[in-house]
Amino acid sequence: MILKNIGEFGLIERIAKHVKAGKGVIKGIGDDCAVLKWTREKHLLATVDMLIEDEHFKRAVAPSAIGWKALCCGISDIAAMGGVPKWALISAGLPKDLSVAYVDKIYAGLAKAAKRFGVSIVGGDTNASRKMILDVTVFGEVKKENLVLRSGAKPGDLIFVTGSLGGSVYGKHLNFTPRLKEAQVLVKNFKVNSMIDISDGLSSDLGHILEQSKAGAIVYEYLIPKSKRARTIENALSDGEDFELLFTMPAKEALRLLEKKRKLFKMPVTRIGTIVGEKYDSKLVDIFGRKRDLQAKGFTHF
Repeated sequence: MILKNIGEFGLIERIAKHVKAGKGVIKGIGDDCAVLKWTREKHLLATVDMLIEDEHFKRAVAPSAIGWKALCCGISDIAAMGGVPKWALISAGLPKDLSVAYVDKIYAGLAKAAKRFGVSIVGGDTNASRKMILDVTVFGEVKKENLVLRSGAKPGDLIFVTGSLGGSVYGKHLNFTPRLKEAQVLVKNFKVNSMIDISDGLSSDLGHILEQSKAGAIVYEYLIPKSKRARTIENALSDGEDFELLFTMPAKEALRLLEKKRKLFKMPVTRIGTIVGEKYDSKLVDIFGRKRDLQAKGFTHF
């Protein structure tokens, strides 16, 4: 058996079997961030993302955009947990023939993102590598009452997304804005039962919520907000790296959100479906009412 046979998430499941969380771990493997005991009022959040040349970016793109993306991936994870990012560690694998000016611009992009979102870069590591690698760990805080996990979706919840989806390969994946502000508005004003950032693709990331919550879903494809770059509904469902928020909330809270969203948000916040019980198969419904299985299709590393 090789990694391609079990896939990225099969590998994660196997790794999780070898790991035992300690007493200070509230949530370990299986969410956007690890959740650790911190203070009386807050939990500590920790997340790590690795970006590899030719997998997540090309050397030909602006190096400052590479730095921006490397840090913003982790900030987006913190946002999806209802938290606020605070500190980051940056490890870089760099080819020996890479120009110093190019590296300076990568770190300028990192510094720009850090300043924009209130993150202090407090250390890291550097090594020689055949291809560029940026490995970024971000730590944050979340008030205990604001913590949102993937596992909290309940039957009857309405499903929402921020922004528009699909076509990120045409540039958004390098210059996206983590929905930190929007996530804070949500957790401070509404009861959010589950949330995730859309990095692998809508169908795949919704699948993570459904798996963790032991639930199903009905999604209306004609409600999914496609970006101008998304050519088909399949692009909106599976392209990935949109870094928008996908969240669920009780119907009563959803009505409040729909009433107030224009005042609270500067971007679209769209209801796309409903959470149903685990015994129901997840379905995608078209404009004519025809149903097909909602399959998790998105980016996977293996």
